[in-house]
Amino acid sequence: MATVLPPPTKRQKTAAATKAQEQQDVDTIPENLGNVRIQFHDSVTGKLTGSPVSLPVAQATVKNLEVLLNTLLQGNDSDRIPYRFSLLQENERSGDGGLSAVDLLSDVYHSVLKPGLKSTEDTLKLSYTPQAVFRVRSVSRCSASISGHGEAILATHFSPSSSARLVTGSGDATARIWDCDTGTPIHTLKGHSSWVLAVSWSPDDSTIATGSMDNTVRIWKAETGKQLGNPLTGHTKWVSSLSWEPFHIQSPGKPRLASASKDATVRVWDVVGKRIEIVLSGHKGSVSCVKWGGCGYIYTASHDKSVKVWNAKDGTLAHTLVAHAHWVNHLALSTDFVLRTAYHDHTGKIPDSLEERVKKSRERFEKAATFSGAIVERLVTASDDFTMYLWEPSKSTKPLARLLGHQKQVNHVTFSPDGFHIASASFDNHVKLWNARDGSFINTLRGHVAAVYQCSFSPDSRLLVSGSKDTTLKVWDVRTAKLHEDLPGHKDEVYAVDWSPDGEKVGSGGKDKAVRIWRH
Repeated sequence: MATVLPPPTKRQKTAAATKAQEQQDVDTIPENLGNVRIQFHDSVTGKLTGSPVSLPVAQATVKNLEVLLNTLLQGNDSDRIPYRFSLLQENERSGDGGLSAVDLLSDVYHSVLKPGLKSTEDTLKLSYTPQAVFRVRSVSRCSASISGHGEAILATHFSPSSSARLVTGSGDATARIWDCDTGTPIHTLKGHSSWVLAVSWSPDDSTIATGSMDNTVRIWKAETGKQLGNPLTGHTKWVSSLSWEPFHIQSPGKPRLASASKDATVRVWDVVGKRIEIVLSGHKGSVSCVKWGGCGYIYTASHDKSVKVWNAKDGTLAHTLVAHAHWVNHLALSTDFVLRTAYHDHTGKIPDSLEERVKKSRERFEKAATFSGAIVERLVTASDDFTMYLWEPSKSTKPLARLLGHQKQVNHVTFSPDGFHIASASFDNHVKLWNARDGSFINTLRGHVAAVYQCSFSPDSRLLVSGSKDTTLKVWDVRTAKLHEDLPGHKDEVYAVDWSPDGEKVGSGGKDKAVRIWRH
């Protein structure tokens, strides 16, 4: 007798119905809309490119616009550069005649004409920005699960030069350097007497700094895993965050490091001389995060609800940014990625002389920070008041935008390497994507079933990985805001996650004490 299949469940029935509905609702572009005039506009220099071109609305897709623009700029379409397009329009809300931008997702009809932003009578001003030329393949499998730590892993950081080495800090009072190609431990950095809360690899790839619950900061040589000199003592409570001075503004051979602590101070250390250069005191509560910007400022976020901007030269206070109604948990800079990697890029070529390295670091920083012809460093802060604020401290102490939508505390926030998107991870189980230009909401990435602790963009800004209390990592496609890969494997909460600067690997660690390396 033939096996009789059981009748479909309610869930299967609804899934089949929605699938059928989606297949009926395929959005097509009407054929009879005529032509639309488009004027290309370079977002970096602010200049117009060529004269306006007229093309059929049905053909005005992002792919075709890319082909057209490459032909206009290079005269051919052989080595095509991918571009991101956005429509520039006068911003009535701001009242100062400023420009607001609407991103083109798939084509002109669905992004511009159908919502009624413009009609086919208008000339559309399309601003274009080149996307990363290299493409990162999504990580899809766990290539190594390495045990070694005796307690939960609290922090992870890849080397800026390659994905071969990763440093992790743990609750067992050690930090460890791992070889990610073979999945083996290289060095154990022993010396701290309590949890290692923060690890940071210097932008020139030579040294590692670790900050601990024992109130000290220690400096280690990355090659040998040996401690360089005595620990840096001075903080009276635990060290919560570390940030290296950007390579292009360092005095040659004298790198400095900023450490933030629960004792409400930030200390700037001369790493070679092992002494305190500046103490930044002014916060009234625990300092949760410190970032050293490329324009000579140090940014600090604190539990006293404020963000302070300091001059790195002499430690004077430049601005206090007040807007949050609760603790500020984290802050991110639009230039974080290039400051972290300095002169290391996706080609893997390292300049020989120190001058060339500084020059390359400065060029990369200026390219990443240039927006409409000016160098701009933006800042986004995440707080326990469920909101985030976008700031541009060089222009104003008032926030550019308030980013609302999370239902619980926002724990972590990060800019995409190209500076166009902001991702925020919250205890409400969601990751949200925002436009970094004006702080407008883009999409919610739903899939985690518990608090999301950290997220990290791929170096080409096309993918995003998030680690959660639900023991999984998830990789998201930034353009479509859909789940790209689900990566189960950890046996407990995932506290820390990092995507290597060359895009090859993702490293994660958490409560199950094992470091996992993920790759394509």
